[in-house]
Amino acid sequence: MTPLKVAALIPAAGSGTRLGQGPKAFVQVGGRTLLERSVAALAGHVHEVLVALPAGMELPKGVQARAIVGGQTRQESVLRLLEASGADLVLIHDAARPFLSADTVRAVLAVLEQTGAATAAQPVADTLVRADPFQADGTLWDERVERAGLWAVQTPQAGRRDWLLSAHRRAETEGYSATDDAGLLHWAGHQVTLVPGEASLFKVTTPGDLLLAEALAAVWDARRQE
Repeated sequence: MTPLKVAALIPAAGSGTRLGQGPKAFVQVGGRTLLERSVAALAGHVHEVLVALPAGMELPKGVQARAIVGGQTRQESVLRLLEASGADLVLIHDAARPFLSADTVRAVLAVLEQTGAATAAQPVADTLVRADPFQADGTLWDERVERAGLWAVQTPQAGRRDWLLSAHRRAETEGYSATDDAGLLHWAGHQVTLVPGEASLFKVTTPGDLLLAEALAAVWDARRQE
């Protein structure tokens, strides 16, 4: 039996508006861009890494990946990546989650091969409340939300490429917008298995996240040199 081909897809065409430092994937943490860190975390586990970049931008030197031009939205970029790949199975990962361990990649891949759809996720630990959208003069607590059974979805998210391609094309035709690819697979009728992720897999979105990432990078890199 021919081994299944696996690709990692990284949609990195976003503008990084909230971070305010240009395209987010090219922001440096600990001397390396977020994109470099994400590609390096995935490259040893897959046959190919494909990256969707903003028009006119190129991959940083030394990054072992193939680049395409991304779309106007993350969802459009992922569709382009899926169409550019010839893999049987794909991992889709946010460049803005640079601290991805080999253990998490292997765990997601193992479940993917068994079930066809999986995502890293963390059980919610914080108390959750429902409230009206934020107001300048303060937002009132409406009601508490029971956190039992709630998970915060992370990446990598993984699926059979044919399932994902079909779901993305259907969403494009029907004008459906999803916040992530696991959600799109679920919308298309596929069961998605949650794989325990890690707290280190937080998404660098705000200046505060960037400060936290800088602090973690020193420890993260030192451990990998031991």
